[in-house]
Amino acid sequence: MDITLDFKSKRVQGTVTLPASKSISNRVLIVNALADSELPIENLADCDDTQSMVRILCSENSYFDVGHAGTAMRFLTAYLSRIIGKWVLTGSERMKQRPIRVLVEALNRLGARIGYLENEGFPPLEIYGSRLVGGSIDIPASVSSQYISALLMIAPYMEKGLEIRLTGKVVSSSYIDMTLQIMREFGAEVGREDTVIGVKPGEYRSVPYRVESDWSAASYFYELLAIAGEGEIILTGLKEKSMQGDSRQTVVWRKLGVRTCYEGDLVRLSAAKPEIDRLDYDFVEMPDLVQSFAVACCMRRIPFLFRGVETLRIKETDRIQALIEELGKLGYLLKAEGDGALIWEGERTGGQPCPRIATYHDHRMAMAFAPAALKHPGLVIVDKEVVSKSFPRYWEALAGCFGTKSGYSDS
Repeated sequence: MDITLDFKSKRVQGTVTLPASKSISNRVLIVNALADSELPIENLADCDDTQSMVRILCSENSYFDVGHAGTAMRFLTAYLSRIIGKWVLTGSERMKQRPIRVLVEALNRLGARIGYLENEGFPPLEIYGSRLVGGSIDIPASVSSQYISALLMIAPYMEKGLEIRLTGKVVSSSYIDMTLQIMREFGAEVGREDTVIGVKPGEYRSVPYRVESDWSAASYFYELLAIAGEGEIILTGLKEKSMQGDSRQTVVWRKLGVRTCYEGDLVRLSAAKPEIDRLDYDFVEMPDLVQSFAVACCMRRIPFLFRGVETLRIKETDRIQALIEELGKLGYLLKAEGDGALIWEGERTGGQPCPRIATYHDHRMAMAFAPAALKHPGLVIVDKEVVSKSFPRYWEALAGCFGTKSGYSDS
């Protein structure tokens, strides 16, 4: 079902209860399962990706379909490789187009037995769970940090432990650090020196755990205020000293006119005048926020050069091309420079009347484009349910920032 957005008020004011962090939830689920723990995980994310993980980890079947859940595909590939049995891991048609060769080859070198059931280098996978030897391995760090996190989380259960030497440009290093921190909290012995990570053999211990709220989800409300240019939003459950790399976004949003004030377990956002007339920034540590910043900059007529966007080509969709296509419908002419940069120099055309924004099965496309309705009333977001992947109550939270649900219609 689609949703048409026509906000009756331009002033933004409200309190938003953010979902729990999907990134933390999915890592804790894997580590908790390896620990064979019965202790509770509090505030677990209520989203499609995490529900897929829970369903599969609790299943007694041998055939698993993760749908669009890329994190589940990568983490479960590693997890199942050490669980004795024969497993099939598959996903949606888009998932079957997302490469996984780097992870599979790394696991096979460490003692796993994983093969491809259809196209070489892509899901679905046939996994023969077995004892993993471990040892030392070089792995390219420029494709996806999730490959590295997947290997690290099962490393304590390898006979020789694991030493990973990261090669090439390291992307999303903060997510690797998040994985290591969670592993330490569950008792693993890990160490990192720049591009070398070591994990000693051992076992996780059972610990109770509470997941913090999601800094990635916060970006859509920073974006909303940046576009509105006035108002105030209170976000709940965020930590100032967070293990989430996306918590660094506050510095960049300040440049675009949104200030952050921490008040206990609340974060107060307030609109101000932008500090810049052009944004040049390397998003290598915050790639999931590129869509929010790209839409916000276009709506505020702030040209930009975003680097560090290589991994966006292999997300739920090719996010670089999707941004170019959909912002083009609104009249903003973006261009890519290779795979590593996205650019808008301020070029504009008239745009389409009553534009329909395609979401490509990508939750972040829907949530990042919705605030653009402040500048483009009547904007249609196609397939509004796609937000369930990470933020099922997003539309209610967005409506609450205007104090009403008027201006929303489903079609």
